[in-house]
Amino acid sequence: MSEGIIAVEVAYALPKRQKLVVVQLPESATVSAAIDASNVLKDFPDIPKQGLTVGIFGHVCSMTHVLKSGDRVEIYRPLVYDPKEARRQRAAK
Repeated sequence: MSEGIIAVEVAYALPKRQKLVVVQLPESATVSAAIDASNVLKDFPDIPKQGLTVGIFGHVCSMTHVLKSGDRVEIYRPLVYDPKEARRQRAAK
């Protein structure tokens, strides 16, 4: 019996530019496969190829996470500053 096809979205956003791509993948596809199929890494060459932080609908997951139809894979940017430190600085004022 052949494997079914699922549709998932891959999203990446910068302050002034974003990309949301819908890709068709086999049912057993992983987050890594979705990112590869989306070509987002080619469109945003500044994204590091290793050590990506990714998630599905705001929940961090691994690159080997198996996707379900309708999932949205999100590629997260590194934080510019530590939120705890920013809060401490605001509280000190």
